[in-house]
Amino acid sequence: MPPFATPSDLPGIVRVFPLEGAVLFPRAVLPLNIFEPRYLAMTRDAMASDQLIGIIQPKAAREAAPPDLFATGGLGRITSFSETGDGRFLIALTGLIRFHLVGELAVTTPYRQVKVDYQPFLADWGEPPALPPTQRVAVEDALRLYLNAQDLSADWDAVRGADDESLIHTLATVCPFDPLERQALLEAPDLPRRAETLTTLMAFAGGLPAGAAGPSRLQ
Repeated sequence: MPPFATPSDLPGIVRVFPLEGAVLFPRAVLPLNIFEPRYLAMTRDAMASDQLIGIIQPKAAREAAPPDLFATGGLGRITSFSETGDGRFLIALTGLIRFHLVGELAVTTPYRQVKVDYQPFLADWGEPPALPPTQRVAVEDALRLYLNAQDLSADWDAVRGADDESLIHTLATVCPFDPLERQALLEAPDLPRRAETLTTLMAFAGGLPAGAAGPSRLQ
């Protein structure tokens, strides 16, 4: 497996999987069920080389042309791979770093490839800043409101035991936000601002005015 000690070790050209509603955060894991021929080819090529795939959301599709892509995506490494009896691949991507899309290449591969810039997101490579305690409380309170509004439940021992980044990225991935909301979460500059965006989205969906979720420790 090629070493990726620093972002400078990463390729400037990335094969991408445009997938609406999917975002990949640093150190988060995204499971994928690969069945389209072009993405089967992409996965084979990735497995045969650097094991890297970029996840990026497409914008609204246009007829007779591939959809435009959002400007920010996430680069992931294949950390789990299996092949099913019906020709599908089941893979898991672990996020490495976000990227800015510089431009798309004219390629002969069946999948799309883009030129990327990691410079705006170099902080992704290091440990994220811890959330202030009051902000962590606000996230948990907004989550409680959100789950109550959706008639869902959670393993609160697991929620409280999760580290800040794992909690924020898990919620940002599994909550049924729309593509633009997911993109806003991906583009948040750092973990505290992503947590702020997440709290606002959950509080709004839970029927609480934005900014009202806070250290109330709702029961």
